Amino acid sequence: MAEAADAAGAAGAAGAAGAVGATLTIVRDWPRVDPAVLAALSRACAGQLSDASGGAGALDGDIRRLAGTVRLLGSALPVHTAPGDNLAPYAALTVLRPGDVLVVASEDHRGCALMGDHIGRLLHNAGAAGIVTDGRVRDLEGLRELGMPVFARGVSPRAPTKQGPGTVGLPVTLGGVLVHAGDVVVGDEDGVVVLPRAALHEIAGRLDALLEREAATDARARAGATTPPEFEAMLKRAGVSWVE
Repeated sequence: MAEAADAAGAAGAAGAAGAVGATLTIVRDWPRVDPAVLAALSRACAGQLSDASGGAGALDGDIRRLAGTVRLLGSALPVHTAPGDNLAPYAALTVLRPGDVLVVASEDHRGCALMGDHIGRLLHNAGAAGIVTDGRVRDLEGLRELGMPVFARGVSPRAPTKQGPGTVGLPVTLGGVLVHAGDVVVGDEDGVVVLPRAALHEIAGRLDALLEREAATDARARAGATTPPEFEAMLKRAGVSWVE
């Protein structure tokens, strides 16, 4: 019994040591977004959802869509990878669920591509809703064949390494925004917006009024208006000094 206890203790110590020295840290699971909430948010574009959230979740504008024609919408699966390496994005396949958006932070690394059409196809096969990264990608022709939205800072033909380290499922910062697992990621031609999971019901609740106002403003402009609504009041509040 003592030997067995000693062996179990040694095994536990070895496991703990292995965890401390692990190249990758992977969170096994977290709550995804309620499909009904996603459906409510799908009525709006990235710009409208940015307005509804106060603008805080908009990523840097140079993270642009390079592949895919449909709007990106899904739950964030955040990944942090060492600059110039993509072991962690591959490791994310172990916990990815259909509808997840792979959000890869690489500390704005631009020396090589982080992902190409091979990992893109694997993610597509696994049901990923899309990819967002602050790095670069390659194999654009193959990525575009998939139809899956891909947002990145640019392209590079140079391949990355696969050595780590990295994390999967832990919070990351990219494009100036903190992203947690389960946040909502929205992307289109205007860019990418991340909506905090804790604020989703509040943001969705603001959409009806926002979309109604925008529809009225658009109808007014299409009818021939040459100034925005309440233009004179707007100028008065700002204060204008007229020069003759």
